[in-house]
Amino acid sequence: MNGKRLYKSNNKKICGVCAGIAEYFDIDPTIVRLIWAAFTLAGGSGILVYIIAALVMDDNPMNIV
Repeated sequence: MNGKRLYKSNNKKICGVCAGIAEYFDIDPTIVRLIWAAFTLAGGSGILVYIIAALVMDDNPMNIV
């Protein structure tokens, strides 16, 4: 295993879920946020998934505020 873990990011707009996913896949957070918004507008399930992800994902221990 490469030791890569999924964490919420400090580069956040709401809870850091989209930015954390973007950091994990090494892509621009804006792309993830736009995709997430499209899923939310397409059926509304994006809101529920975001809330669950915000509760389940840990904060990044390497991010020092």
